[in-house]
Amino acid sequence: MNDELSQVALDEARDRMEKAVSHTQADFGTVRTGRATTGLVEHLLVDVYGTEMELRQIAGLSIPEARLLVISPYDRSTLGVVEKAILASDLGITPSNDGAAIRLVFPPLTEERRKELVKVVRHKAEEGRVAVRNVRRSTRHELESLEHEGKLSSDTFERTEREVEKLTHDMVAAIDKLLVHKEQELLEI
Repeated sequence: MNDELSQVALDEARDRMEKAVSHTQADFGTVRTGRATTGLVEHLLVDVYGTEMELRQIAGLSIPEARLLVISPYDRSTLGVVEKAILASDLGITPSNDGAAIRLVFPPLTEERRKELVKVVRHKAEEGRVAVRNVRRSTRHELESLEHEGKLSSDTFERTEREVEKLTHDMVAAIDKLLVHKEQELLEI
């Protein structure tokens, strides 16, 4: 019984921490690096057919060149609303509509803008680390209450606590690795 409860708590903590890391990675994908990437627009909401849909559901996205993103709506009648959605977004790029597709040309980033984006990415990484640590704290509280209720022995509590601590360090290291990669991507000219 002791080991089952501790394993359930550990598995739940691992799952929640992995979600925090995945969320941080997805957040990094929304930061523009001067290179075209579908992650910048695929979740953009477009009002078509009376409902809001993600751009990736109504258009094909391709990257023929490093700084060019081509959006090809499956239904050409939606070109106008897709263009409006891009203009309304915080991308800061003016779309070019040729009647069949929309082209987004990404200008190279200035050194000043790169440094600003590095700060943004570092902030997002810290939010991810805090989320992981919050999972650690809630798991620890859960384990303490199980021990207090007598459902967990002190040995099992200590062993599980060490495992949660190791898991926390591993997940924070994963976020740090993602951060280093994203910073290199941003600072590369």
